[in-house]
Amino acid sequence: MANPYRELFTAPGARNFVLAGMIARMPISMTGIGVITMLSQLKGGYALAGAVAATFALATAFCAPQVSRLVDRFGQGRILPVSALIGGGALLMLLLCTRLQAPNWTLFIFAALAGCMPSMSAMVRARWTEIYRGQPQLQTAYALESVLDEVCFIVGPPLSVGLCVAVFPEAGPLAALLALAIGVTAFVAQRSTEPPVHPHASEHHASIIGSTDVQLLLALMIAMGVIVGVIDVVSVAFAQQQGQPAAASIVLSVYAIGSCLAGIAFGAMRSKLPLPQLFLYGGVATAVTTLPLLLASNIFGLSLAVFIAGLFFSPTLIVAMALIERIVPPAKLTEGLTWLVTGLSIGVAIGAAGSGWLVDAFGARSGFWLAIAAGAVVLGSAVQSYRHLK
Repeated sequence: MANPYRELFTAPGARNFVLAGMIARMPISMTGIGVITMLSQLKGGYALAGAVAATFALATAFCAPQVSRLVDRFGQGRILPVSALIGGGALLMLLLCTRLQAPNWTLFIFAALAGCMPSMSAMVRARWTEIYRGQPQLQTAYALESVLDEVCFIVGPPLSVGLCVAVFPEAGPLAALLALAIGVTAFVAQRSTEPPVHPHASEHHASIIGSTDVQLLLALMIAMGVIVGVIDVVSVAFAQQQGQPAAASIVLSVYAIGSCLAGIAFGAMRSKLPLPQLFLYGGVATAVTTLPLLLASNIFGLSLAVFIAGLFFSPTLIVAMALIERIVPPAKLTEGLTWLVTGLSIGVAIGAAGSGWLVDAFGARSGFWLAIAAGAVVLGSAVQSYRHLK
């Protein structure tokens, strides 16, 4: 039986841009946690560290779609080096200000400017779309990218924290900066696979966020991110409550493994069901599988519950990416993909903050109610999207 993932790389240049894109996307998973670890070591607390990291996350959520709009208008080769230079330069200044004990307000300014880093996962997906537009291989390519995103967030944070602790406090963010410079340079150098700039019709000059279909997909992605953020925080609190703090890493690994396995399997499928129908099924399954989280009474039960929940995360994300490719005009593709990636990041931040408050106020398991509420939003968004798109 043919391997659909191996078939992807028969396209000239595919292997090279995927590898470069993987290196270039690592900073997104390494920078925030690296800044927290660095500042907590050098400043002696988490309040300032968390606030600066939150500034970076919010700036990224705002800037990434704007950078992608410019990419759609002028091309990856012209915009990515400038975006990486601004974002990377600001991150370097943040590290220097930390080392030189500059006033705290400088940290916030450079953290905000560092948010100008490009959304490299959207850039890689845009290249796959240009190669396999309208072909079944595109679903497989999106599945591969979802799995690589998972790997990025599995490997990046512990690598960044480990460097900060074992080498010197700024080592984690500095490694992220080097990955950004090397990855973007290698990615942009591959001009043969760069998507062409599609002509913009007069009605397409505005942002595609005004589209109802895009708004529904964005709402679903934010809600899915909330579920991830809840699981991240509550798993740690639940494991501590059970007297097994180290078990939190097992729970989180099981969730990531479930999502990765499902993404790989889904990408290898050639379903004949229409995308809106697949999206509806994915939304329903994602919502339903949040319910077992409330039943977990020990580490094994929680691991089983998050594994089941993870099985539907990647497939739903893959279908959402495929839908955005159908919904938005080619001249707006990168912006559309970036909005979904950004929505996921916003949701993770909301889920982490909201569940943290619930855990402090009502105990570890109470945080899962936020995941249930997010599941309801996923279900509602999926149903409304199906009605719009069918």
